[in-house]
Amino acid sequence: MLKINKYSLIKNAAVLGVATLSLSLIATSSSFSDGHIYGENNPVTVKGYKGSKTDSTAYTGQIARQLQHNSLKKIVSKGNPNDPSSNTLNKMMNYFENKDKAKTMAILDPKSSSKFPVKQKIVGEISTGSNLAGKADERPQLSWPNNMSGADVIRFMIKKASKISGGVDMRNGMNYPQLISKYTMGAVLYHQACDNYLDEKMTASNKPNDKPYKKGAAYTGKEHSWDEAFGYWGAAAHTMTLSAKQSYDVAKKKDFKAADFNKDGVVDLYKEMTYGHAYYASAFDKGGKTNYLKTVTKAFIDGRKIITAADGNKLSSSDLTKVQDLAQEICSNWAQVIAEAVHKYAGSVYKDLIAVEKALSSGSDMDKAMSKYLKHWGELKGFAMALQSGVENKSDTFNRLNRMMGFGPLMPNLSQVVGIDSSGNYLKDQGSSIGYYKLHMIKIQKLMAKEYALKAKSNDVTGGMASLIETLGTKKSAEND
Repeated sequence: MLKINKYSLIKNAAVLGVATLSLSLIATSSSFSDGHIYGENNPVTVKGYKGSKTDSTAYTGQIARQLQHNSLKKIVSKGNPNDPSSNTLNKMMNYFENKDKAKTMAILDPKSSSKFPVKQKIVGEISTGSNLAGKADERPQLSWPNNMSGADVIRFMIKKASKISGGVDMRNGMNYPQLISKYTMGAVLYHQACDNYLDEKMTASNKPNDKPYKKGAAYTGKEHSWDEAFGYWGAAAHTMTLSAKQSYDVAKKKDFKAADFNKDGVVDLYKEMTYGHAYYASAFDKGGKTNYLKTVTKAFIDGRKIITAADGNKLSSSDLTKVQDLAQEICSNWAQVIAEAVHKYAGSVYKDLIAVEKALSSGSDMDKAMSKYLKHWGELKGFAMALQSGVENKSDTFNRLNRMMGFGPLMPNLSQVVGIDSSGNYLKDQGSSIGYYKLHMIKIQKLMAKEYALKAKSNDVTGGMASLIETLGTKKSAEND
């Protein structure tokens, strides 16, 4: 596609002597920009504001947390407990608990390269007042032993990971890079957006639009609450100008041209990068069956327009209802993205269990089979835990999901984590059989597809349910859970 700088079109057209072409191209370029960029045309509307800012858009703290999450995942997989100088635990806790007030917290992902140069190198260049721990879900987490809070679950996992090379516990089956990453995305990012900023803060009396978010702020209560939720979603501001594949490739650091929207030669990690669940939405959407990325991002843009148009006054009853409806659309689609991931990795685990069965039978390739199995199980469990961090109270669905998955993967010797003792050690018991655990993966897929009306349904293995039940010799398990 022809890339056009709309600001130089008239000058170029004059040189070419093609005025009509100029007007046409300006219109075309504007269609890809005006009204399609998050944060575009958001003036300061706070009554009595005395500062110098002219733009009310602000979600720096949320992007800082996206970067802290990315960096934490990198460190978890690089741990070496045999090297005392590595200081792995403190490094991981730094990215989870600390704020970068001193501007010393290096961004580990994305790091600048010749093919994908980035603007910021330090988290504090974007925000010095943000951490992950302070925003994690405070409710007891029923998807993990001992009813810990979300922050304590992550701390527990970090401490365990710091004692294991590469962050993978082969004895108990815990892949901590995947568990920590996928759960943190839910317990912090999804939770804050959909169980806070788009929930109670979108009621009339909470963070009203006719008052600044806080004293001296250049944004109203509703403006900033909405912006913060957008930052947790993780989409680039110019996402509506990209295809799902381009957005996906930006997250993968494979498409610099698509990322560098303002053409300044670097990727601005605040506005031009894809993170978190927006990345997973892109991954599903590029398959052509879904449109989660743009559905959510457009709803964010539309909601911000309504709030901005109120011009610093309270939202009318009609406008507040529209904004709340858009918030519901955002969070229902967001939940679907996470449920799609649960569905996908349940299928991966099913296939991995087949490889584990073959390795048990042949006596070879077990290490390879287990490596893939534990990685995919960590992703499955992390996303399943994340799904339970939103505002929806699907207790029956979540209980069934947790029961079928367990607290840990079923190991080749049929042992499985069932709890944690007072000293922080895993408690294990005998599980069922690999065949029945495979059946649970199929039932998890069916549960997600039914409860969340999934469309992508990647890695669908439900077609093998009847033959597996026949092999197991019973229909009872298929009717339970």
